[in-house]
Amino acid sequence: MIIFSIIYLAILMTLALLSKRRIKNVDDFMMGGFNIGYLLGFMTFAATLFSTFTLLGMPDFFRTHGIGAWIFLAVSDGVMVFMVLWFGYHLRKKAKERNFKGMAGLLVSSYGNKWAGYIYFIGVFLFLVPYVSIQIRGLSIFLDAAFNHALPAWAWASMILLVMILYSETGGLKAIMYSDVFQGILLMAVVWVIAYSCVNHLNGVKQLFQEVKDINAALLSAPGPKGLFSIQFLIASMIAIVMIPVTQPQLSSRLVIIRNQSSMNRMAVAVGCFAILVIMPTIAIGMYGAVKYPDHTTSDFLSQVLLFEQPGFIAAATMVGLIAAAISTSDSQIFALSGELRSLLKGEDKKVLTKTKIGMVVFALAALIFSLISSDQLVLLARVSFAGTALMAPMILSAILLQRTLNMWLVWATALAIVVFIASLSGILPSQVFGIRMDLLLFIVLSIFTCLTLFLGSRRNKL
Repeated sequence: MIIFSIIYLAILMTLALLSKRRIKNVDDFMMGGFNIGYLLGFMTFAATLFSTFTLLGMPDFFRTHGIGAWIFLAVSDGVMVFMVLWFGYHLRKKAKERNFKGMAGLLVSSYGNKWAGYIYFIGVFLFLVPYVSIQIRGLSIFLDAAFNHALPAWAWASMILLVMILYSETGGLKAIMYSDVFQGILLMAVVWVIAYSCVNHLNGVKQLFQEVKDINAALLSAPGPKGLFSIQFLIASMIAIVMIPVTQPQLSSRLVIIRNQSSMNRMAVAVGCFAILVIMPTIAIGMYGAVKYPDHTTSDFLSQVLLFEQPGFIAAATMVGLIAAAISTSDSQIFALSGELRSLLKGEDKKVLTKTKIGMVVFALAALIFSLISSDQLVLLARVSFAGTALMAPMILSAILLQRTLNMWLVWATALAIVVFIASLSGILPSQVFGIRMDLLLFIVLSIFTCLTLFLGSRRNKL
């Protein structure tokens, strides 16, 4: 583990220093020079999308809630590929027209009001910081269990964030992308090796599912033993996941900086294939956990299956892979938040870059604090992040698809929806209204309101 970690950190810093040499201006640092090829674009998009919550969260999700988790994530990711193709085409056209520096800045331009950018920035901050924190939290509880409580969780989390900040602020977006390539390859290899080990231990796939059936047959169908995978949950989850490239800046910015439309199309299809290949083996790991460790805590289950049951070489590679995944995804999201801050700032490039780097540190500290108080339900926390940012999709799509200056009522309605959603999560408001989930109801209401606002605005302009 020590040897692998030293090699990984050495590679990380070498890539950061090499990337730093190529930085000539703010766009090189923040946007990778707007010239990213298909392979690098594919790996950075996939690695940012699939992270520690895939290897740590999804097996535990399958173990707890059953096979319906495949519909929740894999089917939704398949639909998301079509959104990437369609939205990426329109976003790239708009980005060329408006000198794209970030989604927040583009919204200010489209709505003619700085509050459009502020509301978007506040929204992504509120829901991306918790998403970063679950990467850190997931790895922290795993390291805590693996090293027998040698260090407190906050110490592990602090070390992860320190490496992330040093790496990101040294090499910029290009360095993060190179790290993503390493993380994506390692994550894919590790998850398949461990899945094979789990299946082999129970004498094949058929025997694995037979034992799951004997222990808890409800795991093999929806809505699952705890009734989580209802129709409403799956529809609302699909909407939230499909809208990730639209609303989350770490992914929308990658659609803009890729070299050309052809490269983006190939990247989208490759991401869809990667999604299936990286999620499929987590079924085997989760079902194995349902057979062998049905009553264990999340950390005990994961440490046993991913570490203590594996050969030393595989266990060490898994640890480094998880560290790489946590750093890769976290720095992409923190960096994206900093990019959105930069798109709202004005002034000399040097001063703007300094403020952006300070913002990066502030965002990382916020993620550290949240990671210490969040729960261990990594996938459900991730879903909350997806749903929260998805509420901004109507406001963003309107700005991308239409040329005229838009009505600020869309922005205020989005802000109200975010407040209502947070209130429902906090228990201040009910989680369901008239039997409809609050997040799904908000999606429906916002979509109808947006259509009516745009229709009435179009008629008024004609008159």
